[in-house]
Amino acid sequence: MKPVSLRTERLLLRPFEPSDAAAVHTACQDPEIPRWTSVSAPYSRADAERFVGTVAPEGWRDDTTYTFAVVTRADGSLVGSMGLVRLAQLRTPERQAELGYWTAKEHRGRGYTAEAARAVLRWAFRDLGVERMEWLAEAGNEGSWAVARKVGFQREGTLRAKLVGGGTRRDLWIGSLLPSDLPAPSGAEGTPAADRTPYLPHHG
Repeated sequence: MKPVSLRTERLLLRPFEPSDAAAVHTACQDPEIPRWTSVSAPYSRADAERFVGTVAPEGWRDDTTYTFAVVTRADGSLVGSMGLVRLAQLRTPERQAELGYWTAKEHRGRGYTAEAARAVLRWAFRDLGVERMEWLAEAGNEGSWAVARKVGFQREGTLRAKLVGGGTRRDLWIGSLLPSDLPAPSGAEGTPAADRTPYLPHHG
């Protein structure tokens, strides 16, 4: 699939670029990000370079994971990362996907992540034909749940001992969102960016 960019009132969601490696590396030094996400710890500059230069673009190319760099329209600073993982072939009756995200510490508490999530969700329902969106987080991740709840997800329960990491099993919260759950857009929220040209990764 050709990567796309999305625009909201305050944000631009675009494919990651090699030049984002430094900002990604800096953001992921916050221990809260590897604590609650699949980001490794320690997280090196090489990890960040691989993510922006290989992992993210390959997900778009393989039509399996659609990862956006969330940046401010005002100055282009990196707010975070937001990804959509295809849970089943979207051309089959299941048509499901999972939303995931992390936010840089200095940008939390401003509503940026929920604003970006609404744009990605509308794009997924409208352009990808997703019919059920899932959200998963380790039980106790109140910050992630606050964003999910704000955009309309309904928590469906707890998956006991579902997450395996560090030699232990931990519970996961699961929630879902249907197209009818998402409020109507307002203003520029969720508007596709004018530049919808493909992202061409640079390989070193």
